[in-house]
Amino acid sequence: MSHPVIRGISRAGALLLVVFGLASCGINDVPRQDEAVKAAWSEVMNQYQRRSDLIPNLVQTVKGYAHQEQTVLTDVTLARAKATQMTIPADITTNPQAFHQFEQNQAQLGGALGRLLAVSERYPDLKSNENFLALQSQLEGTENRISVARRDYIDAVQQYNTTLRTIPGRWIAGIFYPDAKVKQNFTISEQAQQTPQVKF
Repeated sequence: MSHPVIRGISRAGALLLVVFGLASCGINDVPRQDEAVKAAWSEVMNQYQRRSDLIPNLVQTVKGYAHQEQTVLTDVTLARAKATQMTIPADITTNPQAFHQFEQNQAQLGGALGRLLAVSERYPDLKSNENFLALQSQLEGTENRISVARRDYIDAVQQYNTTLRTIPGRWIAGIFYPDAKVKQNFTISEQAQQTPQVKF
C-alpha cells in the first residue's frame, strides 16, 4: 500500500500536468483574444468620438465664411447627429445589423466631412483662417488615428475569429466558452471611410 504522502505528491503532479497541458493547448486564447478585440473596439469608438467632437467647431468656422453652402453644412450636421444618436448595443461586435448600421453612419459622416473640406477650396479667406487650419489639422490627425484603430480592430477580430473557427480553438471554445461568438468586422474600405485630404 502506498504512503499517503506519495499519493498526495502523485495527485499534485497529475494536477500540474493537467493544468500545464490545458495552458499549453491554448485554453486561454479565447478569453485573451476576446479582451484584445474589446480593447481595439474601444479605441475605434474613442477615435470616432474624437472626430465627432471636432465637427461643431469646424461647421461654425466654415459657416462664418461660407454661409451660402448651407446644404453641405446641413449634411455634415445631420450625418453627425445620425452617427452620435445611434444607440450602440453592448453586443455590437457580434450583432451584424447594429455593426453594419454603425459602419454606414460613420461612412456617411466621413463623406459629408469630405464634401465640407472640399468646399473650403472656394474660399481663400477660410483657407487662411487660423482656427480652420487648426481644426483641419486636428481632423486629419484624427482620420489617421481612426485608420490605425480600425486596422488594429480588424487584426484582433481576424485572430479571434480564426481561433473560434479552427481546431483546437473551436473545440476549446465549445467546451469552455460556449457563449463565444464570431465578431463582426469592417466591410467598407478604409478609402471610403477616410476624409479626403485637403492641402492648403
